[in-house]
Amino acid sequence: MTSSCREAFVPLARVLALGVVLTVLAACTPFQRGMPGGGTDPVPRAGGNDGSAGGTTVLRVAESQIGAPYRYGGAGPDAYDCSGLVSYSFRQIGVVVPRTAAQQFAAATPVARRDLQPGDLVFFRLAGREVSHVGIYAGGDLFVHAPQRGGYVRMASLEDEVFRKGWAGAGRFVTAE
Repeated sequence: MTSSCREAFVPLARVLALGVVLTVLAACTPFQRGMPGGGTDPVPRAGGNDGSAGGTTVLRVAESQIGAPYRYGGAGPDAYDCSGLVSYSFRQIGVVVPRTAAQQFAAATPVARRDLQPGDLVFFRLAGREVSHVGIYAGGDLFVHAPQRGGYVRMASLEDEVFRKGWAGAGRFVTAE
């Protein structure tokens, strides 16, 4: 490689590396201290499942991961971030979804909160104006998510103040079978 080619290649490689880093960082914005869903709080369980067969299966996969540790960029099966848990759960039923919470929000079919079914996705803006967090709806205002560093996959309530204030919307990737 000539000297001028090398000089052009180095900035391009840096730009590409920065793009990869920013994509990984966009996957899930870490929570702040004191947010529900982290630490060692008890793990509530969801009520009945009356949604679609695909959604119910996605929910069961996510629930089977309760207790797995949070890891930024993790997509299972040993550790997860929020969008990684969603991606992993849908992959188990053969549905490929985008990797980041913001991409999942953009790609999902919108669902009104009153029409939520188990297996639907719930999205939040927890740090700024962009969607930065996602979970899998379980019914009864509960959802499964991977909350933050030092936390673990667990259930949380849509009625927790941080989620109520950060609500961005809901979406669906699977339909009734």
